[in-house]
Amino acid sequence: MCHSSGLSGVLTSHYAVQAQLRQQFRPRRARTTGRSNAWNASSLNARGNSIIVGFLLQRKCALCAYRRTAENDVKKKIRAIQYGVGPIGASIARLMREKQAIEIIGAIDTDPAKVGRDLGEVVGATDGPWGVSISADAQEVLEQNADVVIHSTSSSLAKVMDQLLMCLKAESSIVSTCEELSYPFRTHPELAAKLDTAAKESGVALVGTGVNPGFVMDKLVVTLAAVSQRIEHAKALRVVDASKRRLPLQKKIGAGMTVEEFRAQVKAGVIKHVGLPESVAMVADSLNLPVEQITETIEPQVATERVQTEYLTVEAGQAAGVHQIGRGLSKDGKELVYLELQMYVGAKDPADTITLTGHPTISLVIPGGSHGDIATASVVVNSIPVILDAPAGLRTSRDLPIGFFSPHARP
Repeated sequence: MCHSSGLSGVLTSHYAVQAQLRQQFRPRRARTTGRSNAWNASSLNARGNSIIVGFLLQRKCALCAYRRTAENDVKKKIRAIQYGVGPIGASIARLMREKQAIEIIGAIDTDPAKVGRDLGEVVGATDGPWGVSISADAQEVLEQNADVVIHSTSSSLAKVMDQLLMCLKAESSIVSTCEELSYPFRTHPELAAKLDTAAKESGVALVGTGVNPGFVMDKLVVTLAAVSQRIEHAKALRVVDASKRRLPLQKKIGAGMTVEEFRAQVKAGVIKHVGLPESVAMVADSLNLPVEQITETIEPQVATERVQTEYLTVEAGQAAGVHQIGRGLSKDGKELVYLELQMYVGAKDPADTITLTGHPTISLVIPGGSHGDIATASVVVNSIPVILDAPAGLRTSRDLPIGFFSPHARP
C-alpha cells in the first residue's frame, strides 16, 4: 500500500505525480480533502475513478511505483506567481528563488517603474536576470495555470477581494500577506464566506499569514496551549525595535511625527498595525474562551531621547512608533485575551513574550523577538507546500501544520 503524507519539508515524487495529474485534469471542482489524500492511488481505485486509474496505468506511473523507483520519478516543480512586488513581495520572491522545488513563472505589479522589467532585477537579486517580466495584466499572468499565487498587495481584505477571487477563478491556491485575511470570520464574515465558496468551487485553498498575524501572537499562542489542561487567560507581548526595519514600516508606524500628527493619522486610519483584532479572535476561538467583544487602542510610543536610524531622525518628545493593545472581553467585561504590540525605533530589550494562565501556567520568551521582514517571508514560503496539501476552501494558520520548506527540497 502506498502511504502519503503532508508536505512540510522534503517534497517527494508523490507530489510530482499530484502536480502532473492536476495539470491534466483541470478544473478541480470537487476537492474536499487534502491533496495527498485526494490523489492517493488506493483511494482513487476505491472511488472507481477509471479515468485517472487508466491514465496511471497507461503511463506506468502508479504512485507506489513512483515512490519505489527513483529512475522513473517525474521532476515537476511548484509553479508560482508573485502578485505584488513591494518590499515584502520582493523578500518573498528572493526566498522562493532559493527553493529548488519552486519555479517562479510570473509576477504582477501595477507600479509603472516596475512593469516590463525583470523580476530578479527589481527585487535586487544577485544571480542575474530571472527571465520573468513583471506585468500589470493580472488576468494574463494568471492564465499560466500556476499551482500557487503568493499575494502581497494590501492589508485590507475589502481592497484585495477582486484580486483574490481572480486567482481562485484561475484555480491557483493562494498564500497572502493580507493581515485581515488571517482570521476574517468575525471581522469580515461575508467576505470570508465568499472566498471559501469560490475556493471550494475551484478545488483550491487560500490562507492569509505572516509573522504577525499568522504566527507570533496567534499560532504560537495556540500551539503552546497544547501542553496545558486549562486556559483562563492568554497574553502576548511583542516589542519590536523598528530602527532595524525598512523605511516604509518606520513611516507606517509614525516615527518622527509630533504626537498631534500621530493622533490625527490614527484617527484617519493611516497609522495602525493591521491584524490585531484578527489575532485576538483566533486565539479566543481556538482556546474556546468566551470572548464576546474585541477592543483595540492605539497610542504613540513617545521617544525619551533622540533616535537616529538609517532613514530618519526622531527627536525626544516625538512619536517613535506605535503602542497598540487588543483585548478580548467576555460578556460581563472580563478580560480573557490580551495582545500588546510595542513597535518603535529605539525599543529597549525587544522580545516576544507569551503567557498562558491556567493549569499549568506557561510562559515563553524569545529574546530579541522574531525579525518581522525575515520571518514574514519565511512563514509565507514555508506555507506553500502546506497550502497545496490543504483541503479546498479558506484556511487559517491554526488549521495548517507548521512546516519548514528546505532550500534543498526537490520536486
